[in-house]
Amino acid sequence: MSGSISAASVEETLKDFWATRPRRPHDGRKIAGVAAGIAKRYQIDPVIVRVAFVAMALCNGAGVLIYLLGWLWLAQDDDEVSAAESLIGRGRSSTPTALTVLLGLAVIPATGFFVDGGFTMVGGVLLSVGAIYLLHRGRGQLNRPEPAVAFGVGDGVGVGVGVGEGVGGKVSTDEHTTGQVTPPAWDPLGAAPFAWDLPEPGGAPEPVGATPAPVVARRRRSRVGVATFGAALVVLAGSLVTSAYSDWFHAQHIIGLLVAVLGGGMVLGALRGGGGRGLMWLVVPLSVVGVLLTSVDFDVDAKQMGSTRARPTTFEDVRDQYTASVGEVELDLTGLPNDESRTVDTGVEVGLGSIKVMVPANADVTVDCRTDLGSVRCLDRESDGEGRHEQVTDYGADGPGGLKIVLDVRSDLGAVEVSRG
Repeated sequence: MSGSISAASVEETLKDFWATRPRRPHDGRKIAGVAAGIAKRYQIDPVIVRVAFVAMALCNGAGVLIYLLGWLWLAQDDDEVSAAESLIGRGRSSTPTALTVLLGLAVIPATGFFVDGGFTMVGGVLLSVGAIYLLHRGRGQLNRPEPAVAFGVGDGVGVGVGVGEGVGGKVSTDEHTTGQVTPPAWDPLGAAPFAWDLPEPGGAPEPVGATPAPVVARRRRSRVGVATFGAALVVLAGSLVTSAYSDWFHAQHIIGLLVAVLGGGMVLGALRGGGGRGLMWLVVPLSVVGVLLTSVDFDVDAKQMGSTRARPTTFEDVRDQYTASVGEVELDLTGLPNDESRTVDTGVEVGLGSIKVMVPANADVTVDCRTDLGSVRCLDRESDGEGRHEQVTDYGADGPGGLKIVLDVRSDLGAVEVSRG
C-alpha cells in the first residue's frame, strides 16, 4: 500500500482490504486455508495466524465465527469468486453448493451466540476485526494481486499475454510501458522476429550434462519448543499447587494459562525461524477442552477432580452433599444402622463422571436420579440418552418399615447408578 492508503480513513482501508483480500491457497492449509491465505497475503508465518485463531476461539467461539466467515468470503486461488459470492451468481467457485449452504447454516448459530451472549465473544470479534485492520494497514502493500496486462494485435506480442511474457519469454521494461518489443542486439533492424528467442551471441554456453545437486544448509534445530514445553509443565504444577489456596484456579483458567504459554512459545519460535511448530499438537486439543469447559453448564473446580469414596457407619458421618466436578463418586450406605426412626437425606452431584450409590437391602428408599446426557440405573428402572430422569420409591424385600433414605443423585454428563447391597 502507498503512503496515502496507509494514512487513509478506516473506511478506505477496509475497502482496500476487500478489494485485495487474501485468497485461500491449496498448499499449506490445515482445514480450509483461511489462516494460510492470510499469512501468504501479508507475508507472515502461518503459525502466528493459527495461534491467533485458537486464542480467539477461546473467547466463547469468536475465532470459529471469524474462520467460518473467511471460508465463505475468501476465494480459493483458482476460483473467480468466493463460495458465498458464487452462491448468489457472481462467478465461479469450486466449493460445492451444498457445502456453502452448510457453512452458511453454521454461521447462523454462531452469530446468534454472538448477539445473545457474552462480552467475551463480542470483545473477541471486535479484537479480530481490529487485528485484521491493523495488519492490512501496516502490511497491505505486500504481495498485492497484480492485474493481468493484455496487449493488442500489432504490438508485437500475442493477445492475452500478461506482464513478464512475450515471444520467447523476453519482454523488456520498455515493453511494459510502450507495448512494443525491443529487438535483440544481433538483429537491430528487426528483420528476423521469428528467431528473437535465440540467445545473444557470446553469451554463456548452456551447461553440459547433469548439474551438481545444490548443497542444502542444515537448519539449526530450535530449542524454543523444548523450553516452552518445560515452562508449560512448571505453570501446570504451580497452578495445581496454588489451586489449594485460591478459588481462581479452576480447570478452565489453568487450561487457558497453558494455552497462553504454549501459544507464546509458538509465536516466539515463528519469529526466530519456525521453531516450536510441534506444540500445535498440544495447543489444539487443550483449546478444544477449554472451549467445552466454558460452554457446558457445569462448573469445574480443580479441587474437586478425581475419585471420591465414602462409607459412613453412623448417621453423623453422612454428609449433606457429595460433589465432584470431574471424576467418580461412590457412596456406600449399607453400613448404617437399621433404625426405622431415623431418616437419611443426602445428595450426590457430579459434573462430568459417574455416580454409584449402594443402599441397604431393607431400607425404605426414595430416590431421584437424573443425567443430562448418559445412563440411569435407578434401582429397578433403567434408561439411556439425553435428559434422563427417574423417580423411584422402593421399600425393599421386607416391605415398608426400617431405615428411611432420601437421595437426590444427578450428573451433567455421565452414568448414575443406585442399587441395593
